[in-house]
Amino acid sequence: MKRAESWTIIQGQGIVTIDGVEQKVSAGESIKINKEAKHRILNSGDTLLVFIEVQTGTYFGEDDIVRIEDDYNRI
Repeated sequence: MKRAESWTIIQGQGIVTIDGVEQKVSAGESIKINKEAKHRILNSGDTLLVFIEVQTGTYFGEDDIVRIEDDYNRI
C-alpha cells in the first residue's frame, strides 16, 4: 500500500470507513485516506453514489491492493 487516496463525492450519500471509524459523506465533500489505512465506502442512499478518486504515491498497480473484506467477490 504505497499510495494515499483522496475521494471527492460528486453525487449521492455514503458511509466511509477508515481504520474502523465511520463517517457519513455526501455530494461536495472530500475524504483523505492515508497510506496503509484500511478503508471502504458504502452507498447509504437511494440514488447512485459517484465519487472521484485521486491517488498519490510511488506505485499504483492493482497488486498493491489488499482486500480485507469484499462483498463483491473480487479477486
